[in-house]
Amino acid sequence: MKVVFSAPAKVIVSGEHAVVYGKPALVSAIDLRLVFSLWNKENSVKDENVLFISKTVKRFLTAQKIKFEDKPFDFSVVSDIPVGRHLGSSAAFSVAGTAAFLKFLSGKNFPKGTINDLSYEVEKRFHLNPSGVDNSTVCFGGLIYYRKEFEFLKSISSLRYKVPNDIERNLFLIDTGQPEETTGEMVGLVNRFYSKNRKKTDAILDRIEKCTQKITLSLTEGNRASFMSGIVENQALLESLGVVSESAKGTLVNLSRFGVGKVTGGGGKRAGSGFIIFFSEDRGKLTAYLKERRIAYYHFRQDFKGLYEES
Repeated sequence: MKVVFSAPAKVIVSGEHAVVYGKPALVSAIDLRLVFSLWNKENSVKDENVLFISKTVKRFLTAQKIKFEDKPFDFSVVSDIPVGRHLGSSAAFSVAGTAAFLKFLSGKNFPKGTINDLSYEVEKRFHLNPSGVDNSTVCFGGLIYYRKEFEFLKSISSLRYKVPNDIERNLFLIDTGQPEETTGEMVGLVNRFYSKNRKKTDAILDRIEKCTQKITLSLTEGNRASFMSGIVENQALLESLGVVSESAKGTLVNLSRFGVGKVTGGGGKRAGSGFIIFFSEDRGKLTAYLKERRIAYYHFRQDFKGLYEES
């Protein structure tokens, strides 16, 4: 028996870090994918992350009294999602891996809600305090408006609209370089900042929430001016939180002649800050500039399928 599941990458449009503190985040799945395959084989798998997913799934099946066959396996992971760039590579791995083991061990299909809840437990292995937004977006696909009040109270709204074409075709993901810090470390950095500057941080988080609402409305209305100003405001607030490196700030300054952008995801302090989401109405000049300087980039393209099993 062989099972194969595919999951997309994600981009936080607005709300990174603030989402950890109960604020909303607007997140989109994008069409970069990871494929996780499992098959029967007498083999001693030593990958600790894969074994952790297997154990997590078996604990769940046992607790739910669902029959399963604990059989030897081998696996493969093929991905075009950049690792360590805050595009959800670990979330895609957790979601696709969880779905694959559920099907491989039990022979049953499970709803995405169950897969998402279980993959959130897997994500805790990779991040100190995950909000749950990454795995939710990767699992369900499309555009997600997410808020976590408590561990037991999460709101996952799959929005019925998409990024308008005249905005999407002008959106890019541009690499500022790999952060030295993990997402978990950046979450910890903000937590320490919050502990020392509670009043200031609360004010920043409140303003990020307003940015997220503004950007969400701009997408529903197709208002490019409002979208652009929301991106600029959001970037300034992320810099206030201390999650953007000097290198990434410099990249944004150099790119400002072509449009506006912001860091997406956890950010980075000592080296790069991962990818920025960048809006430009001068696509030709922007891409020529990026190619000339050998800066990696992707065109922003939404994914609406989320997790699915490949036949």
